[in-house]
Formats: sequence, structure tokens, C-alpha cells
Amino acid sequence: MDATELLIATGVLGLGTFAFRFAGPALRNRVHPSARTERLMTLAAVVLLAALVATSALIEGHDYAGFARPAGVLVGGVLAWRKAPFVLVVLAAAATAALVRLAGIP
Repeated sequence: MDATELLIATGVLGLGTFAFRFAGPALRNRVHPSARTERLMTLAAVVLLAALVATSALIEGHDYAGFARPAGVLVGGVLAWRKAPFVLVVLAAAATAALVRLAGIP
């Protein structure tokens, strides 16, 4: 890929991003999805986020990430669910993963 192709691709992606961001406010009063559609879109967002968390927590490259990372994510998730301060969530998750690795569990 040469510099011209890279610039064109960057421009196209930038314009597409702008179009998506502009379409929301521009079409807000014109498009009225049903309550069922809104509920399904909310569920779809939750499923996508859960899939992202699961993929990030369980897989490193093409292999299983080990037990330390999922343990840290689990602790962080429970603390976030219990509405703990963000700094505490991050520190507890990191400390959990570090202690599990320190114990010799990958």
C-alpha cells in the first residue's frame, strides 16, 4: 500500500465516520423505531460489549490467556457492578491478576 492509497482510505473512513455521527441528530425526528426495535438494539449493544469483554479477557493472540486475566476481569466486573469507584475497580483487577500470576498460575 503506498501513501496515496493510505490517504484515500483515511479520507473515506473519516467521511464515513462523520456521516454516521451526523445522521443520528439529523434523522432523530424522522425515524421512529418501534419499542421492540429499541429494546432489541439495547440488547444488541449489551451482547456486543459482553463479546468484547469475553474476547479480551479470555484470548491472547490465538491462544487462551490463562487464568489470571479472567480472574482480574471477574473481580473488576463484580466491583463495577457493585458501583465501586473506578480507581478501585482497576487497582483490584490488576492486583488480582498479579497475585494469581505471582502464585504461579498463568
